Amino acid sequence: MQLCLPEPEYRVITANNAREGIDLFRTSHPDAVLCDIQLPDRSGLAVASELHEIDRRTPVILVTGHGTAETAITAMSNGAFDYVTKPFQPDDILPLIDSALETGRMAKRPAILPGDLVGKTRTQDGAGDSILGKCGSMVEVFRSIGRVASRDVTVLILGETGTGKEVVARAIYQHSARHHQIFHAINCAAIPENLLESELFGHEKGAFTGADQRRIGKFEVCDKGTLFLDEIGDMSPVMQTKLLRVLQEKEFERVGGSHPIKTDVRIIAATNRNLHAAIAEGSFRSDLYYRLNEFTINLPALRDRGDDLPLMVEHFFRSFARQLEKDYLSIAPETMQLLVDYDWPGNVRELQGAIKQTLLKASGPVIVPSFLPATLQPGDRRTDKPLAPFTESWREGVVAEIESKIQAGSHSISNEIHDEIDRLLVTCVLKACGGNLSETSLRLGISRPTLRTRMRQLGMTS
Repeated sequence: MQLCLPEPEYRVITANNAREGIDLFRTSHPDAVLCDIQLPDRSGLAVASELHEIDRRTPVILVTGHGTAETAITAMSNGAFDYVTKPFQPDDILPLIDSALETGRMAKRPAILPGDLVGKTRTQDGAGDSILGKCGSMVEVFRSIGRVASRDVTVLILGETGTGKEVVARAIYQHSARHHQIFHAINCAAIPENLLESELFGHEKGAFTGADQRRIGKFEVCDKGTLFLDEIGDMSPVMQTKLLRVLQEKEFERVGGSHPIKTDVRIIAATNRNLHAAIAEGSFRSDLYYRLNEFTINLPALRDRGDDLPLMVEHFFRSFARQLEKDYLSIAPETMQLLVDYDWPGNVRELQGAIKQTLLKASGPVIVPSFLPATLQPGDRRTDKPLAPFTESWREGVVAEIESKIQAGSHSISNEIHDEIDRLLVTCVLKACGGNLSETSLRLGISRPTLRTRMRQLGMTS
């Protein structure tokens, strides 16, 4: 397994039996667990159950033989994250492990709020992610988190891409009465509609081509826990209808199933879309919006947060300098002015990426303007030189491709066109980043697990 998960990107701790594994789990607090069902001293299912009792936030992936797959699927109903059937290849297991690690990180890494607005942070795993800000709009965000976290209602988080919606969702979860239960996140824009339905609701064996085993969906796994639905504004109308039923009836059916399954899941949803405009144009259901809108938190864009920017710049430089083991002393005044004057269309996520790039380029402890990325340099500012629209020839090519699919009678034009564009996008950015997946995901503005999942869906090796 160490060959599949090379250091330093992964740190693997191994146990030879169930007892040793449980002891290591208690002392090492791993981000995820890979557990074989056939252990020398105890069933892996029993181990998974005990680990679940110790800490439900840690994802457990079960490794099973063909004959015990049904047992592993049953275990998922009791909280296991997923299962993999032997034999498997690294490309089969890596996306699953990355997804489990990302889920564990989001559940356990503290979203630290300023002051004492919602009480002390319960989770103490690692340094955490601070939600910074002193401007009036951010103070209202902190108050909103404090008001709603302990209330078992659906929360809708609105804000531009990169404003920190995921961190706010984690803060709500971590300060809720469900903070010891399972937390899962689904990016609704990153998963095609046919796969998203199975991901959320599961499917029965034989429900569609390739469904050779029953699959337990996130609504079933997250019973009594919290489900974060990111980019919900991109959910298709069909999926919106199915989600509305779950919110109304507190029950669902697996794809291909006929028996309703009860679920008690708290929903936190987020989107960067203007849902009122989407409702007006008919792409988002108004009744679903009202169900999601039991409590709304609006996150301000970074450019609208006034004096918060210098505070955040200083914090991120110090934090990332420790992570990257770089010497850091101070920011030159002219460097800070360039950062303050920039418009930050990518918001906090873009700021974090720019600071990481700056530190990697820096050759001294004082951050001078020449260390900044090219887009922040004087004379090459994105605010002064807006991105040019796609060329007319490019648009004509896309239109021609769409029309050819219409003529061919395709019934999945949206997925086909998006797949072709995504394949081109990922290929170009991956090449520009020298094949580095972490840098590619940063440049694309998505998480590494999401990138791996999308590459697998597109038939690209990762």
